[in-house]
Amino acid sequence: MFDVKAITELQQAAVERWHRGPLDNPYSDFLELVCQQHQYNYLLWHEEDMARSPEAGDAVIAQVKRRIDQLNQQRNDAIERLDDYLVQKMDAWGVRPRPKAKLNTETPGSVIDRLSILALRIYHMEEQTKRTDAPSDHRARCAEKLSILRQQHQDLAQSLTELLADIGAGRKRLKVYRQFKMYNDPSTNPCLYNGSKKPAA
Repeated sequence: MFDVKAITELQQAAVERWHRGPLDNPYSDFLELVCQQHQYNYLLWHEEDMARSPEAGDAVIAQVKRRIDQLNQQRNDAIERLDDYLVQKMDAWGVRPRPKAKLNTETPGSVIDRLSILALRIYHMEEQTKRTDAPSDHRARCAEKLSILRQQHQDLAQSLTELLADIGAGRKRLKVYRQFKMYNDPSTNPCLYNGSKKPAA
């Protein structure tokens, strides 16, 4: 139905490519959506690094925080687009859940998001294992963590494969869950709709 290996290979290749050059998205159809979602995690990762720099002043941190909020919103919207696409495909293919089909605790879009983050963790942890300016015990600890991350990635990819198979066979139901982030919405964040007024305690 959907090739999980193609998804994970895309995420891994994109992380490596983007660290050498600009962000791109040479994919189409569902993989194009996967890549878009992956880009938000890539940008978030590096914004989070900047926020923790001891050289960053208050103005820079405030700017980075706003950028993180914006990217998080885009990331969540992209997860929902992945699930929307899958729901539409299931409907187009005439896939119907069985009468007693159960929901999963996570949607495929959420799992793809977690695989994206794991791809970033693996890339950066592997970087730590190759640092010539770090002591050998640091590299050894990072190598142990890298092994665990790779196992977690393998397990999660297998779980996604099984989940998609269950959905395709009607053994599990697929619903899109909306995040409804309130902090970026000027109609639901009191600090936005009340201007500079502080929210009531």
